[in-house]
Amino acid sequence: MNKKPTPEDLKVWREFTLSKSRIENKDNYLDQTKPSTSKIRKVDLHGFSLDEANRKIEVLVDKFFLENVEKIIVITGKGLRSKTAENPYISKDLSILKNSVPDYINNSSKIKSKIKSISKASLKDGGEGAFYIFLKKFKE
Repeated sequence: MNKKPTPEDLKVWREFTLSKSRIENKDNYLDQTKPSTSKIRKVDLHGFSLDEANRKIEVLVDKFFLENVEKIIVITGKGLRSKTAENPYISKDLSILKNSVPDYINNSSKIKSKIKSISKASLKDGGEGAFYIFLKKFKE
């Protein structure tokens, strides 16, 4: 498919190369789309104990709130491999991170004051094993 350039193509190329006008940087348009994606953070709590997960969420909500992050995707897992069924003194449902972390957030006025809402995650972000935290805007 090697074609020779037409006289019209050569004319346009000559005008382009001799032109003193600046070439528009298309990367500027790409950079404009980045702020919206940088407003989303992902946290994976697999392997964390309940206390570790709650402390991590508290620290990250504070941090991301100050950075004006809009959404946090929290991956907890579904709790299918949790060893809570082996211990009769631990509630199977309440010890699983996917249930306990949102409860912790809702019971902490310090954290809750920075959050707009919490909702289930879509399938592409983890489905039943994840949830979203939508943060309020930080006003300096």
